Amino acid sequence: MGWGHWHPDEEPCIPRPPRGFGRHARHHHHHRRRFHLGRLGSFVQARLRRRLFVMFGLTILVTVLVVSWVMNLTGGNTWRQETERARSFVGHRFAEVWDAPAARESLVRGISDDLDVDVELTDLSGAVVARGGSPCAKPDATIPVMRQDTQLGTVQACYLQTRSRGPWRAVLPLGIAVLVLWTAAGGISFRLARPVDTLVKATQELGEGRLGARASLDRHTTGEFAVLAESFNDMAARIEKQLADQRELLAAVSHELRTPLARLRVLTELLRDGGGNPRTLDQVDREVVELDALVGELLASSRLDFGQLTPKALEAGVLAAQALERVGLSATLLQPETDDVALMADATLLGRALVNLLDNARKHGVGVEALRLQEHGKEHLAFSVEDRGPGLLPGEETRIFQPFYRKDRGGEAREAGSLGLGLALVQRIARAHGGEAFAENRPGGGARVGFTVRKAGPPGPALNPLA
Repeated sequence: MGWGHWHPDEEPCIPRPPRGFGRHARHHHHHRRRFHLGRLGSFVQARLRRRLFVMFGLTILVTVLVVSWVMNLTGGNTWRQETERARSFVGHRFAEVWDAPAARESLVRGISDDLDVDVELTDLSGAVVARGGSPCAKPDATIPVMRQDTQLGTVQACYLQTRSRGPWRAVLPLGIAVLVLWTAAGGISFRLARPVDTLVKATQELGEGRLGARASLDRHTTGEFAVLAESFNDMAARIEKQLADQRELLAAVSHELRTPLARLRVLTELLRDGGGNPRTLDQVDREVVELDALVGELLASSRLDFGQLTPKALEAGVLAAQALERVGLSATLLQPETDDVALMADATLLGRALVNLLDNARKHGVGVEALRLQEHGKEHLAFSVEDRGPGLLPGEETRIFQPFYRKDRGGEAREAGSLGLGLALVQRIARAHGGEAFAENRPGGGARVGFTVRKAGPPGPALNPLA
């Protein structure tokens, strides 16, 4: 669908930049990886301190299990041997007094009273011959009474019901110990991860273009983290200084070039008055104008590089009319197709983008057919220039926005003085304002080249010169 047939809720076919390995691509990959981990996994993976906390907790639990297993291996056999010896001792004691009812009763009561155990002594028929304590319905231990190889009876003991009925009380101390250790692990995790969090935050700020970002660690931080923070701060300071020097140099050189250019224009006027060759003077004038435009583009590019955008409330129609006036075209070429023309933008940069579009149509499109102002969705406005030329070659829809690309058709670019920076700057200005540049052939002939901008103003990430 062409740009001349927009519907307010439809998106035009605007070429998008390929997804690279920048910050947005890394965020997309990171989000996709965390999605497969689930909510709990993504919560843990989000911060180093959480991963350390979970790892410490798992380490404590594994340590408890391993220690219990080792203790069971080393002490289990001894415990079973001692239990068997105790069972054998009790069985022999009852065998010795089996034929003496009084002694048998005394032994049962003594064991029951001294050990707080319910004891029942039964014969082979199951009849109770002696009891100490309460009846034992479900014995916890059954010990045969043997005399040589002959069983005389059975001793049944119930002792668990007389003991504490809260087995969790035995686990409670261990649980408290694990909880205390895990809480301490949380504090250790926080202290270990805090320098990393500080460095990550400073790195993100530097990557977003805030060149004054520095890693400010605790004065007690030592070791590798302190060295890393110091190295990062030194690197950030060098980057900030180098870019500041580059910006000052570019601005100084650009302004200094304007002085000899102005003198050249004065000299050409004097030569005209003195009878110089008009054709030669016209060529000199064109070169001077082209150099002056190049200086303006360098200054605009410098502002984009360092995020020096100054958005303010603008009227898109007024801005477009001023651009037509600057290039010497009639205001009747402006064809607004929407009443919602208010936007927040940098007037200087948008003006430069519109002038570049109009110059491109005049130099390569055999003149300007119309400058259209259209609404693009609910959040964007679009400026597009239609020309009268032969249109774009296959593949030029994206190549014309590449820096130093020259639309060379039989020396046309050289005659027009094209340096290949105008449309590349248009694309950068559009992206800095939350939009995108586009180009396509019109159905009736000629090309349509333009860009979109966000009505509410440049988004925060768009001001990032390093993105």
